[in-house]
Amino acid sequence: VQLVQSGAELRNPGASVMIFCKTSGYTFTREYIHWVRQSLGQRLEWMGRIDPEEGGTKTARNFQGRVTFTADTSTNTAYLDLSALKSEDTAVYYCTTIHDWGQGTQVTVSS
Repeated sequence: VQLVQSGAELRNPGASVMIFCKTSGYTFTREYIHWVRQSLGQRLEWMGRIDPEEGGTKTARNFQGRVTFTADTSTNTAYLDLSALKSEDTAVYYCTTIHDWGQGTQVTVSS
């Protein structure tokens, strides 16, 4: 099983960022994809998840209105789109099935 994420991103405050998570080695539609992030020195923070089979999502309250989760079953790829970025969004973002994890994507928000 592999979850391969897109590379590091640098954004200005107020911008948006999209991260992809390309999966292989298992049946994509059988596992939820969760997104979590970790800021320097902080605990892991769960952002939400998507059911790739049906497209249903659940979003943590802290991110409602700013985050979109999508999944493309033709390419076995999940996407996280985070908008209205703030400096506090600087973190490493991970996709995970809980059993397996992506390598992480560093997002830096700075002017």
